[in-house]
Amino acid sequence: MSQPFRIADRGHIDRSREIRFTFDGETFIGHLGDTIASALLANGVHLMGRSFKYHRPRGVLGFGSEEPNALVGVDRGHGRFEPNQRTTMVRLTEGLTIQSQNRSPSLRRDVGAINDLLSRFIPAGFYYKTFKWPRSFWATVYEPLIRRTAGLGRAPCLPDPDRYGQRWAHCDTLVVGGDPAGLMAASAAADRGERVILCDEGEGFGGSLLDESGADIGGKPALRWIETTVAHLAQLPRVTLLRRTTAFGAGIGNFVALAERCDDSGKETRERQWFVRAGRLIFATGSIERPMVFANNDRPGIMLASAARSFLNRHGVLVGRHVVIVTEQDSGYRTAFDLRLAGAVVAVVDARATVAGDLVEQAREAGIALISGYIPVDSRGRLRVAALAIAPPDKANAIRWLACDAVLMAGGWTPSIHLHSQSGGKVEWHAPIGAFLPGKARQATTAVGACAGQLDLDACLVMGWQGGGGELADAPRSADRCDVGVSSIPAIVPHERPGKAFVDFQNDVTAKDIRLAIREGFQSVEHIKRYTTNGMATDQGRTSNINALAIAAQALGKTIPEAGLTTFRAPFSPTTFGTMAGFTRGALFDPVRTTPLHDRLIAEGAVFENAGQWKRPRYYAQADETIDEAVLRECATVRRTAGMFDASTLGKIEVVGPDAASFLDFIYTGKPSSLAAGRCRYALMLREDGFILDDGIITRVEAERFHVTTTSAGAVNVLATMEDFRQTELPDMRVWLTSTTEQWAVIVVNGPRARDVLNAVTRDVSLANEDFPHMSMRVGTVAGVAARIFRVSFTGELGYEVNVPARNATLVWDSLRQAGEKFGLGLYGLEASQVLRAEKGYIIVGRETDGTTTPNDVGLGGMVAKSKTDFVGKRSLMREVFVDPERKQLVALLPCDGQSLEEGAQLIDPADPHRSIGHVSSAYVSAELGRPFALAMVQGGRSRLGSRLAVATAAAPRPVELCDPILVDPSGARLHG
Repeated sequence: MSQPFRIADRGHIDRSREIRFTFDGETFIGHLGDTIASALLANGVHLMGRSFKYHRPRGVLGFGSEEPNALVGVDRGHGRFEPNQRTTMVRLTEGLTIQSQNRSPSLRRDVGAINDLLSRFIPAGFYYKTFKWPRSFWATVYEPLIRRTAGLGRAPCLPDPDRYGQRWAHCDTLVVGGDPAGLMAASAAADRGERVILCDEGEGFGGSLLDESGADIGGKPALRWIETTVAHLAQLPRVTLLRRTTAFGAGIGNFVALAERCDDSGKETRERQWFVRAGRLIFATGSIERPMVFANNDRPGIMLASAARSFLNRHGVLVGRHVVIVTEQDSGYRTAFDLRLAGAVVAVVDARATVAGDLVEQAREAGIALISGYIPVDSRGRLRVAALAIAPPDKANAIRWLACDAVLMAGGWTPSIHLHSQSGGKVEWHAPIGAFLPGKARQATTAVGACAGQLDLDACLVMGWQGGGGELADAPRSADRCDVGVSSIPAIVPHERPGKAFVDFQNDVTAKDIRLAIREGFQSVEHIKRYTTNGMATDQGRTSNINALAIAAQALGKTIPEAGLTTFRAPFSPTTFGTMAGFTRGALFDPVRTTPLHDRLIAEGAVFENAGQWKRPRYYAQADETIDEAVLRECATVRRTAGMFDASTLGKIEVVGPDAASFLDFIYTGKPSSLAAGRCRYALMLREDGFILDDGIITRVEAERFHVTTTSAGAVNVLATMEDFRQTELPDMRVWLTSTTEQWAVIVVNGPRARDVLNAVTRDVSLANEDFPHMSMRVGTVAGVAARIFRVSFTGELGYEVNVPARNATLVWDSLRQAGEKFGLGLYGLEASQVLRAEKGYIIVGRETDGTTTPNDVGLGGMVAKSKTDFVGKRSLMREVFVDPERKQLVALLPCDGQSLEEGAQLIDPADPHRSIGHVSSAYVSAELGRPFALAMVQGGRSRLGSRLAVATAAAPRPVELCDPILVDPSGARLHG
């Protein structure tokens, strides 16, 4: 199968490897190294898509990630379908099935093209004015219509089968962009011994130098120099080279997100997101050529001159046989000379009245027709450009038509300053090239090469070398200066023609749309952007922003820098959800966490519930028991004999260091520093506003080592809060924090016979009261396994928390289970645990606390150490409102009718039934009390003990008695066994 526009002696593709693919059902052939765009162009296909709004025929405009037109759906088989892929960025692989988008029934015959004929009725912002009346039409007409027409492409129907990865990296220097300046910067930094990461979104390094067949650097041809430089960097162990990798976001602290396209076959990781923290950033992101704005400038076959040159020199593809190049600076001539050498008939239309003599002479010698002092004003053609109209800027009627099959635009260069701006850097207008350049940096960043407005090859090499830290005398030089010349301010449609002059190609934004926005009162460029959607396409304004600003500035009567510049936001180019999600999808999107004893709990008949990410046993069903019956049985077992509970989900943090005690004194309300080794203390942690954040047990294991437990749900937040204070408020403290939640499995044994059960499997620890008192810790062996044994209890009964390494959890569990059989040991779950805890008036963070609860509110004012000079939240606790006796306070409720209460029910005073004075925070049925009860937060609750209130219900208020929240064993005798 022939490829009529493939040139035999050009390009870096492997012509020995043919690749078959289909486009809209028709089979084509490309070669290894092609992109979809280059392969289709080689086969003479320019029509690749339809525009979003008007459904106009569109072809390739650019060469890289700036491509706004040629978006397609790519099916790789086995459910691997991706919409909205830029044909210029998708590497050609065997068997691709490619579908054009935004058309019906076919690309050549699209009924949606009627929108183009109706364009006068759907100008910019029409939807703001149209879909308001009649109001009844919204749900029946407008919304269904909008939903059908919204969006580009077809969403995949099947789950994505590919794998995505993530990686964190640190380096001294991150160089973004592998153009000549970027290669020089990376080489200089690497030669200084720095850790360097060099990334480029292209298939290889070299940037625009890959198009320079005749350039010479340091005495080597350009391609040979690239090969040598990259090989040198690749063999250095401290250098990482990332091809096909886009830096799509830059944040504070030189934190950069990269998207690496690894593998297209589906056999390996498809894409990988890199999170890079760099000592310094060097931006060598190059420049994007600007299109020109004239009537009907969007036909297939009209593209950027630099793109056509790249297709020729990198893929051996000639974009046309009869080519017109419209330019306003010297770089357009480089494309003209290359295309002429490849056999095309070329004419150059230069907007400048006077062209440098050497260019005129070279054009004459090459047989290129040169027309100076003219600009493009219109084009003709149906599905591909067939002719271009040109005219002098000041003579609208002096039109000449030039027959052609391709029009190449060289409207100047726009540096890619997106990442510099994202990192907080300022931008400055540079009139000689008609573009914004990187200004003052906010972080350790440097812009080099074309990104910094330097368009001469030799100067780019020097700038890159010095930017990387190299000495000027050592910089490789080039005798081929390759200066693109000075560019004027972008063309702003001096001649109005009947056709549309497009600025943003993907969103069909025209010059008239921008002027309309200004006539309708929009002054800010940010407002103009949103009203017209200019710059909101997938190219992030790379091909449209400067032209749009020029048109807006003219309409506003301002200069471009006075008009301003819109904000550059991440991502720099479209980035897949798969890359961002990485491993966190499917079952790993919200991972299910199970304890080391999970299988044992299943065997015991546990019914699980979700507690955050954890699977925790709610209760253990026996025979035909209901949940209420099971919970009552489990509570009774704990109170009468002994119960065993898996508490491995408790958060556990090891706090170590010479300043560990002082650190914990600052974090918690109590005074952990007063603990002796081997002693425990209940502790409260507050937010800075004085409200309870979490609770737990602090144990002093050794003089400089503490074991801190947290609630299961609060573990991550507590550790993050501790780490935040350690790094920002207490940076001089010598203390280290380590999460040990997964290291220790925790088996709780509670009840009057708990000591007997534990004694049966413990040989080297005395469990007697005098040797092992309440709120203490011992280190010993349980069932032959090294363990930390804590004598603490949240049930009010004699209790022990046995901490053993997770790998030994089942062995210890089985031993305790077997030993406890003769003592009546049973298992209890989370529901029973909460009932037992509530009977003792122990709060549950998240139930009795709601983010506005202080220690005093829940009866824990004594947990606040008055003698400490400072701790987190202390200043807030001193506020008058926090000691108001009418604040909501913790009480217990006993329903007078003996029926269960509902959590969240409001409490009222029968004397004033229209005002809520509290709420039920948690409600239970007690086996010990033989009746329902609840805990509640009531205004001035402690002063109301012994009185009656009512719970508001839909039927009628239900009377309840307020009592002290400690309902079982108020003296605490059971805790001591």
